[in-house]
Amino acid sequence: MTTPSIGQLLDSTVPMARTLKLEYLETTPERAVLRLPDQPEYHNHVGGPHAGAMFTLAESASGCIVLGAFGDQLSRAVPLAVSAEIAYKKLAMGAVTATAVLGRPAADIVAELDKGERPEFPVTVEITRADGAVTGVMTVIWTLRPNS
Repeated sequence: MTTPSIGQLLDSTVPMARTLKLEYLETTPERAVLRLPDQPEYHNHVGGPHAGAMFTLAESASGCIVLGAFGDQLSRAVPLAVSAEIAYKKLAMGAVTATAVLGRPAADIVAELDKGERPEFPVTVEITRADGAVTGVMTVIWTLRPNS
């Protein structure tokens, strides 16, 4: 049996990600890079990607890095987003890419879980357009909620 990729796992458990036809360019424990293709049905009033679509792109990228870094912990803890903050910096047009990175070492987070704690940790996501300009920055605070 083949283990599903992180992108396949996210698409199967989060229908919104599948609806937006997100492309999973890189999904590792260190970094997740997702792309939102340019799709007219998700445009805003100025012809770029809607803020809600960009939010979902960035939050999905943060979820991918959480799955990449802590997928081996899913039998004992559930990853949950606690809060998210996004800043829209420049006008986004065309396809946009979200790059997520963990804000704390994964080993430290697992050590807290090992002590019976419910660790919280930030994931920072930059959204860029094709010319490399940063159009948005999101920080998602995640937790690993122990199953017991």
